[in-house]
Amino acid sequence: MQQTALTDMRWRRFDGRPITLPIQEAVQETILREKARGHRLKVCIGTDSQVRGKTVEFATVIVFLREKKGGFMFIANYKNVQKMSIRERMILEVARSVEISYALCNLLDEHDVALEVHADINTDPSFESNTALKEAMGYILGMGFVFKAKPDAFASSYCADKVC
Repeated sequence: MQQTALTDMRWRRFDGRPITLPIQEAVQETILREKARGHRLKVCIGTDSQVRGKTVEFATVIVFLREKKGGFMFIANYKNVQKMSIRERMILEVARSVEISYALCNLLDEHDVALEVHADINTDPSFESNTALKEAMGYILGMGFVFKAKPDAFASSYCADKVC
């Protein structure tokens, strides 16, 4: 499996501008700036993937929601050339989101910013992605994070999907 260590991930803003600081520092600066502007924040982290030929393309997003004032996101894209089942892909998406959430949770707690981890997994058993629902939910909840799945997992299902 191709490794994507947190420090190796290249982050950018939605408009394409690169984030040059380590992601923890960029998130901290963002929180301080938004709080100084009087905004209350919530952070939602999610990952989506698309199979394109023999390559699986992933996008992980950190979505900053300003209470009643819109939001914005940081994005990291990466690829994997290993063939995998839908279940493996769903669990890998969740693992990426948990990795980022774990790296940021102390910082978010310190600044009283709520965190949700979103999984691009359908709660309807008639969908293929549902095969990974119980494992993903157990993994995320077991790590102590708030878990959201489709249709409530907008960070993965909509935001990451648009930039994958």
